[in-house]
Amino acid sequence: MRPTREGVMAENVAAISTTVEKTNRILSEIEREMGWRGRPDEALAALRVVLHTLRDRLQVNGAASLGAQLPELVRGIYYEGWAPARVPVKMNRDEFLDEITRHFTYSGKEGFDSAHMVSTVLETITLHLDHGEVEKVKAALPKGIAALFPG
Repeated sequence: MRPTREGVMAENVAAISTTVEKTNRILSEIEREMGWRGRPDEALAALRVVLHTLRDRLQVNGAASLGAQLPELVRGIYYEGWAPARVPVKMNRDEFLDEITRHFTYSGKEGFDSAHMVSTVLETITLHLDHGEVEKVKAALPKGIAALFPG
């Protein structure tokens, strides 16, 4: 029996609602852990810059494998502006954190700690990833960057 048009549409709406809820939970967790209560724009900017910098540091296959694990809406953020022909961008831990600081629009604040922000974002998104996939990503990165992941 083929699903009805209404049934398919209801499934699509449910999938959209689910990914919005997951994304809001991720942003709320980042907000809370960073002490940015009521500032979801900063949480979104942090998520975006960390995901983009991480994605650009990985080989194409590794970046695609990681992207496939992310909640659908976060996956869209992850792939935004991606140029696979220009990756991986080689960088060590300090260069990685400098890249984060340069592109995080709120980093002019006194006491900004890019390593803490990166660790917070990575800890939050890894809750939504397969443990084996996280280990593959960590293995593909220089030790200094991999150390920013939880555990």
